[in-house]
Amino acid sequence: MSLVDRRELEILADALESLNEGFEHLPETAADLDTAAIAAVLQRVARRMHDNYPYHHPRYAGQMLKPPHPVARLAYALALWLNPNNHALDGGRASSAMEKECVAQIGAMLGLDRPLGHLCSGGTMANLEALWAAGRLSPGRVLASAQAHYTHRRLSEVLKLEFAEVATDVQGRMDLAALESALAAGGVGTVVVTLGTTGLGAIDPLADVLALRERHGFRVHVDAAYGGYFRLAPSLAPATARHLERTNDADSIVIDPHKHGLQPYGCGCVLFRDPGVGALYRHDSPYTYFSSDELHLGEISLECSRPGAAAVALWATHQLLPPVPGGTFAANLARSLAAARALWQALGRSERFFTLAEPELDIVVFGVAAPDAATASEHARTLFARAAERDLHLALIELPVDMVAARHPELVANRATVTCLRSCLMKPEHLDAVEDIAATLAAL
Repeated sequence: MSLVDRRELEILADALESLNEGFEHLPETAADLDTAAIAAVLQRVARRMHDNYPYHHPRYAGQMLKPPHPVARLAYALALWLNPNNHALDGGRASSAMEKECVAQIGAMLGLDRPLGHLCSGGTMANLEALWAAGRLSPGRVLASAQAHYTHRRLSEVLKLEFAEVATDVQGRMDLAALESALAAGGVGTVVVTLGTTGLGAIDPLADVLALRERHGFRVHVDAAYGGYFRLAPSLAPATARHLERTNDADSIVIDPHKHGLQPYGCGCVLFRDPGVGALYRHDSPYTYFSSDELHLGEISLECSRPGAAAVALWATHQLLPPVPGGTFAANLARSLAAARALWQALGRSERFFTLAEPELDIVVFGVAAPDAATASEHARTLFARAAERDLHLALIELPVDMVAARHPELVANRATVTCLRSCLMKPEHLDAVEDIAATLAAL
């Protein structure tokens, strides 16, 4: 499989010619370009980059790493010849307009009507902004599940907000009884609902949390950095779909286009259902430059300089593959779901492995059969290393032994956690590779 399709370079060259036409009226400027030195440095860069895993290939089935779509890659590169800054309209007029269009499209995908939002460097910064707003609008403790991303605890510390962890059920979802117990103690300002946990791809029960909000009055923040795009998938389990369909009722939502949105890093997005949240960002800095009375993106973002190229790449991708139900984009998400279910079934038929709950999204977690947790963990680490030697790259995850024993009570719990293997089958090509992946694992 070739990493580089030379047709992409031809497309980029033609697009650059068109871009150049918009600026030909300007006086020439001298360019001191040492092409030989630049070429030599780039050759060294290319050789250094060999020390990477093949993230673009379906035999990379480990972490949440999905290659950007060619149109995103090319649009990003094209924009870099101008290097717009989407902090203010002066710095990125066209790219700022593109960003606003993209935010509206993502909002529509999530069921939001005219949300306030913007792109940012990724899920961490997006969650920081959401929790910052939540802390000012709804002071109190922040609750998130034990399987939520660790940054929620860290970001709460940064923001000087009290944080508490809520237990999960055996499938890794926020446990409603544990949440109700925490709410009964009072003082809760925000509940973070994760739609697609990093470890298991589990979907917290958003619909049920929203029902509790009616009684307890807390703010609901949805971390859908990984799972938000699956709202478009046509083949979700009914229980999963029920919760994803309620994203429009959350107070704030985070989603990462640089995960399932086919974008280069970094491209996250934060959305607020109530545009009035924009008042929290108000500032009066004498050094901010303005060329328009129109609200610009720097006025609704904690970040200042932000790459306009990220907005250009996302806009181009939306033009080619609109994030709407029934389209090619949604069909490719369905292929990832099908790949995960197929691998889960194949491993479940083998006596050499044990599986956890059927995947809700495209993440499969499994272990190597053994009499006890310590041996299973040792075998998982060995298989992880041996698979990599065969160019099959997986990930490892530590899970509470109780979570595994709930499905496999015969496992002796001689350590607190069990090391398991984890695969994120994010690429639609993974569906065609499942048989090969399962066969390689069985052979090892």
